[in-house]
Amino acid sequence: MENTRESFSVTARFTRALVEAITRQGGTVPDEMRQAMDQGARVDMARQEALWALFVEACPGEPLAALRLGTDLQAGHLDIVGMLLLSCDTLGDALEVLTEYAPIIGDNARFEIAPQGAQVQLRYLPDYALCREQRVEAVMGCVAGLARWMTNGRFAPREILFSHGVRAEPADYEALLGCPVRFGQAVNAVVMDTSALGQGIVQAGGALHLHLRALADDMLASLAQDSVSARVQQLIREHPRWGKERIGEQLGMSGRHLNRKLA
Repeated sequence: MENTRESFSVTARFTRALVEAITRQGGTVPDEMRQAMDQGARVDMARQEALWALFVEACPGEPLAALRLGTDLQAGHLDIVGMLLLSCDTLGDALEVLTEYAPIIGDNARFEIAPQGAQVQLRYLPDYALCREQRVEAVMGCVAGLARWMTNGRFAPREILFSHGVRAEPADYEALLGCPVRFGQAVNAVVMDTSALGQGIVQAGGALHLHLRALADDMLASLAQDSVSARVQQLIREHPRWGKERIGEQLGMSGRHLNRKLA
């Protein structure tokens, strides 16, 4: 089943960090956007992208503003995923958690772990176009910064790869990220030595981790159901004469299965 832009959403905790950044840069966020953010735990992608456009508009001549935003993000901005990351035993465990539960932060991108001999790449695979370069840089900055903080400063990326072209002096990127950077690459990725995966997390907690993981599983299941509901509503608007079997067929499931999904 293919998701549509309408069905994507982002945790309101991350969105609040973006709103605060816009305000710090002297930008103005319309009241209706603030109200929408305060009304629920998630913000739809249309509003999120409008906020990114406001952020970019508020930062003329500051190509590294999004990267700085990312490096300033804290675990709490990532919703329950941030707490789950902090409760992991090792950095390797945390990366596995991130690949599995990243949709809770924003469900229009994903991570994957790609072993490369003596090194590992944590790849970021976004499914968006608007302000793509800025958003990717914010994510890469967040990952590198949080990994360093969670390991009490022991984590040091080997390098960070960006698929887009350079937007400022590479030395300025390296000063913020604490490692070499390369642009125009095939993937967006944080590259690290395989040995780094064994680095311990400062606030590891086994019992808490299991509890948080159960809560995160529930949130993932709820997101999946919301995504199906949004897609069904869109198909009904586009094809009001279709019955549940035809709609189910478009979603790759039977009408009965669709009923169970929406129950």
